[in-house]
Amino acid sequence: MPKRIVVDPITRIEGHLRVEAEVKNGKIVDAYSSGTMVRGIELILKGRDPRDAWAFTERVCGVCTTVHALASVRTVENALDIKIPPNAELVRNLMFCAQYMQDHVVHFYHLHALDWVDVVSALSADPNKTSAIAQSISDWPRSSPKYFGDVQKRLANFVESGQLGIFANGYWGHPAYKLPPEVNLIGVTHYLEALEWQKEVIKIHTILGGKNPHPNYLVGGAPCSININEANALNMERLAIIHQKLVEAKQFIDEVYIPDLLAIAPYYLDWAGIGGGVSNYLAYGDLPTNGYSDVSSFKLPRGVILNRDLSKVIEIDPTDEEQIKEYIAHSWYDYSDGNKAGKHPWSGETKLNYTGPKPPYEHLNVDSKYSWLKTPRWNNHAMEVGPLSRMLVAYAKGDKDVVGLVDTVLTKLNAPVEALFSTLGRTAARGIESAVIANWALGFYDQLIANIKNGDSRMSNMEKWEPSTWPKEAKGVGLTEAPRGALAHWIVIKDEKIDNYQLVVPTTWNASPRDSEGKRSAYEEALIGTPVADTEQPLEIIRTIHSFDPCLACAVHLYDEKGTYVHNVETF
Repeated sequence: MPKRIVVDPITRIEGHLRVEAEVKNGKIVDAYSSGTMVRGIELILKGRDPRDAWAFTERVCGVCTTVHALASVRTVENALDIKIPPNAELVRNLMFCAQYMQDHVVHFYHLHALDWVDVVSALSADPNKTSAIAQSISDWPRSSPKYFGDVQKRLANFVESGQLGIFANGYWGHPAYKLPPEVNLIGVTHYLEALEWQKEVIKIHTILGGKNPHPNYLVGGAPCSININEANALNMERLAIIHQKLVEAKQFIDEVYIPDLLAIAPYYLDWAGIGGGVSNYLAYGDLPTNGYSDVSSFKLPRGVILNRDLSKVIEIDPTDEEQIKEYIAHSWYDYSDGNKAGKHPWSGETKLNYTGPKPPYEHLNVDSKYSWLKTPRWNNHAMEVGPLSRMLVAYAKGDKDVVGLVDTVLTKLNAPVEALFSTLGRTAARGIESAVIANWALGFYDQLIANIKNGDSRMSNMEKWEPSTWPKEAKGVGLTEAPRGALAHWIVIKDEKIDNYQLVVPTTWNASPRDSEGKRSAYEEALIGTPVADTEQPLEIIRTIHSFDPCLACAVHLYDEKGTYVHNVETF
């Protein structure tokens, strides 16, 4: 009989996720993914002014904030046929790129690296050998033996103090760790450097959007004005800071992130055959260069790949109510006309129906409802979304920037393209995307400067701002790519107010429970066949789940240590 193991909560993610896996003969033969908190933001939006929706949806998460605001303003602009000026599109692109670079670096070092890097092993590293390795793979200036020795002393003092903090419950010494001590010390050192670096790149959001993590947005444009001589506007001093932060971000990605990725990956090439998952990939695309309505101009292209067939990219239409549907057969929700058929988000419902056990409990009731996530499908296919999906769609469409970098990485690892369909491929794709985005961001900046020099300072279009100009009824969809994957907001407006609002977020695609036909979604399918060396320390489960960068949110149920319901706290 398989042994059922439980990982709850999955840590180093945003939100609350439980995974149960059945292990037989050292491998996972079945798996179940459960979002253990409810998100009710759609209910809060009903009856509100559509122009305010971005401020609420942005707070569905403390990590992916800017992309939810972006999807929200786009869904209102789509519904009301509002076109924004080129400068506003460039500002949105710059904010998009800044978040991607910060988010991907933070994920690699602070959320995912400790699945591969043994912190305790770094204590036995030789700083001289560490320096030699570091200098052989990168020109990053902080690579002297003394520097690595100082970091090692700091780490030793930290360990000796007994105040281990986030390092307290690691699976240090686990047989699945394979890096030599010197590479572990490089990883820990850059973990600490990334903590300092990440707070600098998001200053771009503060300049363009007023703050971070919840920068301001505006239906019809961007929330900043251009005046190179005005202290309170987007002036030359602030534009120069943006450029400086973009250059610093590119340097860190090129000289720290990518070299570390390439240094670690060769020790884990067996993971190029683990965690492949559902074999279908969806990307909405983003970063328009000729207005958002021109999908062909997107730097990140839109499309679907089925069955890992890179010879064909299928076009998608999110407004086709037969293409995208959400199912709730195994979700703690109800539909008014029954729970078996799926609903397109324009007609979607958010009716809560918790039928599960009260924590603490031994196992999920997987034959019934077992998650707060709905189950989205594209043309009845389970899809994976995220950096791997975006890079595969771009690669299959022949994007020269992506193709060149993907091929370079595969060549350095001596790996075939099929290696991308894996846990390791998912992790590599995020790094590849970061390097591509770093270059594109500087291009968007140059274009914005060129527009300003040509006398174009337009940042908003307020032509249809007043509700009196709106139709009595309208509906729209706002699409983007969150760092974790395809994100869409759907809105129905009636009598100048929100009548229905639905979000289908990346982790809903990836982490959802089975559909009404019993088909697994991405997390569950990716775990099948994963080796587990020690069921008491299931590091391998964490590796594959973390490779997706889970992000679940927003209303959290609190229980005391005995599992008694205490209070419901809603955070927005």
